Amino acid sequence: MQFVDTNVWLYAISRAPDEADKARVADLVLAERDLGLSVQVLQEFYVQATRPTRADALSHRQALDLVISFSRFPVQPTTVALATAAMATRDRFGLSYWDAAIVEAARALGCDRVLSEDLNDGQDYDGVRVVNPFR
Repeated sequence: MQFVDTNVWLYAISRAPDEADKARVADLVLAERDLGLSVQVLQEFYVQATRPTRADALSHRQALDLVISFSRFPVQPTTVALATAAMATRDRFGLSYWDAAIVEAARALGCDRVLSEDLNDGQDYDGVRVVNPFR
């Protein structure tokens, strides 16, 4: 299973002409069936998709409907165990807490890959490898 980071979901809804190629790649990624994500990703997606300064901002209802739709995939909840694992990963690898939480959510779901533009492409975090699908 592959863990899909927030940026992939956001590119999938983008109508910005300069993001058209990334939107096509994101659509291909999201057509797969063996994907996972986390509550953190759902939250980040909602906040960024509805941001008033976003040129193609979604309404609350549109973003909520998408969040519900994305929940058809396995979603890793935020737990104390996940948070403390993320804190340890943050310390070990020098990541931000939020990036470490993505890595640990992927691990908790049994994903061996995180699809993300934000983390270092090819980096392996103790068995969870980052792949930038837009490269």
